[in-house]
Amino acid sequence: MNGLDSLIDDTMRPIADMASGFIFFSVRMFGAEIPLIVIWLIAGGVFFTLYFRFISVRGFIHAIGLISGKHAKHDDPGQISQFAALTTAVSGTVGIGNIAGVAVAISIGGPGATFWLIVAGFLGMSTKLAECTLGVLYRKTDEHGNISGGPMYYLEKGLSEHNWPRLGKGLGIFYAMSMVVGCLGIGNMFQSNQASAILISVTGGDASFFADKSWLIGVMLAIAVGLVILGGIRSIARTTSKLVPAMALLYVVSAFIIISMNYTKIPGAFIAIWQGAFAPEGVSGGLIGVMILGFRRAVFSNEAGLGSAAIAHSTARTRYPVSEGYVALLEPFIDTVIICTMTALVIITTVYDPALANSGIQGIELTTRAFASTISWSPIPLSIAAILFAYSTMIAWSFYGLKAFTYLVGDHPVADIGFKIFFLVFIVLGSSIELSSLVDLSDALVFIVAIPNLIGLYILAPIVKRHLSEYETEVIAPLRNKGF
Repeated sequence: MNGLDSLIDDTMRPIADMASGFIFFSVRMFGAEIPLIVIWLIAGGVFFTLYFRFISVRGFIHAIGLISGKHAKHDDPGQISQFAALTTAVSGTVGIGNIAGVAVAISIGGPGATFWLIVAGFLGMSTKLAECTLGVLYRKTDEHGNISGGPMYYLEKGLSEHNWPRLGKGLGIFYAMSMVVGCLGIGNMFQSNQASAILISVTGGDASFFADKSWLIGVMLAIAVGLVILGGIRSIARTTSKLVPAMALLYVVSAFIIISMNYTKIPGAFIAIWQGAFAPEGVSGGLIGVMILGFRRAVFSNEAGLGSAAIAHSTARTRYPVSEGYVALLEPFIDTVIICTMTALVIITTVYDPALANSGIQGIELTTRAFASTISWSPIPLSIAAILFAYSTMIAWSFYGLKAFTYLVGDHPVADIGFKIFFLVFIVLGSSIELSSLVDLSDALVFIVAIPNLIGLYILAPIVKRHLSEYETEVIAPLRNKGF
């Protein structure tokens, strides 16, 4: 660590440790350490799944129809299509964590963590529907047609309607402030740092041209991100609507090829996942321990309950707020149920061994070994996919941070361009220096927003349910009568 690294780390470490200690405070139950924030997010997923009567299952087919555009009208209010809104939000959740985070869960908790990861993704679908319905319902449109939305707006306006204007405004400000700082870590520096590390590794490691020039990678990433985000949400949507399907397809096809070449191990993999979910061996905390591992990786991956996706979905063209909620429920399915599960199956059918828990091999290194064990050159497309994941995440989170910032200071051109330049500078910083304490602080602030967000969702849940019931009567029922 150089002098600048040490100065920043020494300054920020006490604050980061305090924030991380608060948000990731754990209680010991049934022999396992359970972070309270994970319990809070799981509880939200269970509540909304039951409260909306398993809308994640009932509404899945209709959601597919919505993103196909066959129910859309060109004069619907909004800025971008529902498909573009989905890809923008997915680009913010599908990141390095889908490759590295799943590997961490499996290496520590065994194959059984995969089962609970899938369950958590399923529960998160209903939470996303609630968040994004409210995002559209309470969005704000300025005189130029630019839309702003997300938790800070539905907390302020929704709670004001319940005669709690000060509470709503306070929670909205707290949410926005946390997102402004938080976006610099999870959606910026961490992504550029990991993208730089991957590119250096794939181009020769210590012998790479970029080995001592990681800042140059940061500059290139910042330019690439800047070319997109300086054009606003329409530019972001155009990019993500092409990039997200391409990068997801690249990764899923690569993973499918590896799994197919090890097809004889697939039945055993599913047996290991099922048995490990309910009868884990050698895992600290037993059943509860492996369950929490799976849930923790899932909620950290798909961000259900954090409200971030509602910022992107609020810009969608639709006259029915709940229709965007339907679209949003596909997000945890894509991120967690499909992409994370594919990563898990690659690892389990190739290099997984119970001894991994004590080997020190985790994260993207484990996933890379899993791919390389079947096809020696497969880490190359894996690296390309990982870098694209990081790039798309930075694009989406720049928008989240911008909307949180302009909520606080006002939507002015100077604030807009100033924040974007500020965000791009941090991409370069993240790629070239170790800022563990600042990243820890920003991560803690990102996840602490789940507290005010879910409080708001619980209070406003009846409003979402009423809109859902009206939409099912006015839109879905006639479509069914027509044979759709």
